[in-house]
Amino acid sequence: MILPFARTALLLGCAAIAFPALAETAPAAEAAGAAAEAAAGADDAGDSGPNIVVTGDVLYSSQLNALKTPTPIIDIPQSLSITTADQIIQQGFDSVGDIIAYTPGVTTSQGEGHRDAVVFRGVRSTADFFVDGVRDDVEYYRGLYNLEQVEILRGPNALLFGRGGTGGILNRVTKKGVVGETFAGGVATFDTFGAYSLWADVNLATGENSAFRINAAYEHLDNHRDLFDGEQIGINPTFRAELGGRTTIDLSYEYVDHERFIDRGIPTDANGDPVRSLRDITFGDPQENYTTFRAHVLRGTVQHAFSDSLKGNLTASWGDYDKVYANYFPVGYNEATNVVAMDGYIDTTQRRNLVLSGNLIGEFATGGIGHTLIVGGEYIDTSNDNDRFNPVFDTALADGRRTDVEFFPAVRPFPLVGGVGTLADGRTTTATFSQLNDDTAADLTVFSAYIQDEVKLAEWLRVVLGARFDSFEITVRDLKNGGTRTRKDEEITPRVGLIVKPQQNLSLYTSYSETFLPRSGDQFADINPPADALDPDTFSNLEAGVKWDIKPGLALTGAVFQIEQTSPQVSDNNPDTLDVIDSKIRGFEAQLQGQVTDWWFLSAGYSYLDGEQQSRTGPTGRRLRELPENMFSIWNNFQATDRLGFGLGLTAQDESFADNANTATLPAYARVDMAVFYQLSDNLRLQVNVENLLDELYFPNAHSANELTVAPPLNARFTITGRF
Repeated sequence: MILPFARTALLLGCAAIAFPALAETAPAAEAAGAAAEAAAGADDAGDSGPNIVVTGDVLYSSQLNALKTPTPIIDIPQSLSITTADQIIQQGFDSVGDIIAYTPGVTTSQGEGHRDAVVFRGVRSTADFFVDGVRDDVEYYRGLYNLEQVEILRGPNALLFGRGGTGGILNRVTKKGVVGETFAGGVATFDTFGAYSLWADVNLATGENSAFRINAAYEHLDNHRDLFDGEQIGINPTFRAELGGRTTIDLSYEYVDHERFIDRGIPTDANGDPVRSLRDITFGDPQENYTTFRAHVLRGTVQHAFSDSLKGNLTASWGDYDKVYANYFPVGYNEATNVVAMDGYIDTTQRRNLVLSGNLIGEFATGGIGHTLIVGGEYIDTSNDNDRFNPVFDTALADGRRTDVEFFPAVRPFPLVGGVGTLADGRTTTATFSQLNDDTAADLTVFSAYIQDEVKLAEWLRVVLGARFDSFEITVRDLKNGGTRTRKDEEITPRVGLIVKPQQNLSLYTSYSETFLPRSGDQFADINPPADALDPDTFSNLEAGVKWDIKPGLALTGAVFQIEQTSPQVSDNNPDTLDVIDSKIRGFEAQLQGQVTDWWFLSAGYSYLDGEQQSRTGPTGRRLRELPENMFSIWNNFQATDRLGFGLGLTAQDESFADNANTATLPAYARVDMAVFYQLSDNLRLQVNVENLLDELYFPNAHSANELTVAPPLNARFTITGRF
């Protein structure tokens, strides 16, 4: 088929020869492709300590993140993408969703306006997030202020990450103290909607072998939608000590305080299309659509090199999270009468997480065969208290109807403030969140052990073999209805990969892996019967691909894959029997990233995705929701002079469905972005990022058939970056 954005993509591709690239993109590009030199350096890392600092050649900045072993990207048998701190600033990203828009095979979901939600190769998730390799599964919007890079791995990843990771995982690598250096940096931004932010980064050498670093951010939120506002505060002090040349200790504390308006978008019409005439209406209550989130997170890591060939690490993480979100949102629309049906609820979550994990990584040879062996374990103790109250509209109660839904005229401003509103029939209604829907207290205990061996049979041939055991036990106390439900799942998930290297800068690979998701889902709110009797969802992934370091600083990757999901669910027709609801996703993705010339940095990605829901009787003919068939993105940085640079990009995707029933559609779109950079001095840079240059009206994601996100129109973001 001809993509609706093909002409725009062609124009951008032709434009890529017009200007040179911004000089400061070179570090990220060089890191992404310097496999030969950095791999050699990684072998000698034990001489100076256990911390492998070879950004880009391995998937992370230290051994503790993502894949946990010092494996060059070219030898990893799965698809992955890295976005560095430089790229985050240069492309004007201010959210995880911005990064995903320029990542092949991955899309965003709306997340009900209060959380990051990702669709990895057609598999939806709100919990497959990690920080420095440690699980970060609470629902909130994650900040970017304290990051070295963001790593997105595709395909099931249970071996190193455990349950979930069904279509992929997203790992944030945080900034650590830099021993022997003292510096300060900052980023100040404001945009044409009125939003602004201040980021600070200060590193202090506290001795010959230690450093203290603090990153902090204040962000005032605003956008194109009525009523939207909020603020985000993040403070992340860290301390690093290097002891005796072989031991490194990292300690950190992060405080997060977020508050924002919840906007769940607009409804669709009878044909399942977004009602464009309603694009300027915010369907919500200015006082009752909000979320607050506060977190205190402590992390500590010890890395030790027992020898040049044996290293170990131990991480402890404790988090205390408190979240509230309240909202009214559309659940239906009558185009003939211009009446919208509104529902709502208020939900609170208190969670405490303790995560302990450790690894031993050994590099040795047996009979001329090389091994990189990792043996690890993880213990997780989580308590999760959750309740939800639905609204009671007094007019619906008086009419003897369902009390949590009422009907309002679709007008601007929306006639609901503080729970008091004017209905479509002219009556005044008053709503209170007073109907208890559920109230649960859950305790979760997870014990995991895993082993993986990367076997080097020859210079041109490697095999990866591994397996993980997980014991997942959850107890849920129903505080509303009484009773306690418990379920324990024990699963073994395998991983196998084969890498063939015809030459050092080229690898061909194939891999197979499995993972699972317990019936408590991502957030452990409940396992209502009969869900507590059901087996976990299981996922398998088969992938084959190629990785080619075209030259130092420029790499091409590509992969074909198939993901199969099996989910036992109670039969609609007979509650005593189970139907196995399956889905099958096939696809292809490719990415080219790096320094094409000394004046042109390029990052381009494409993915083709085809997925279908299935049942016990076979295919249903329905496509998976939020799964566009074609997605394409490209970003170019060009350097025109020593001080002046330009950026030009495109992100685009085909239409997709907003619901499982395939009745509501997210139309295809193409968005053009650009940037201008100017180096004011050696220490200061000014830039302007323009998003949606052609002022396209589009709807990037949804939560349901009547909750489609209205994307921002043409807007500009001004940034000044300094380092001293």
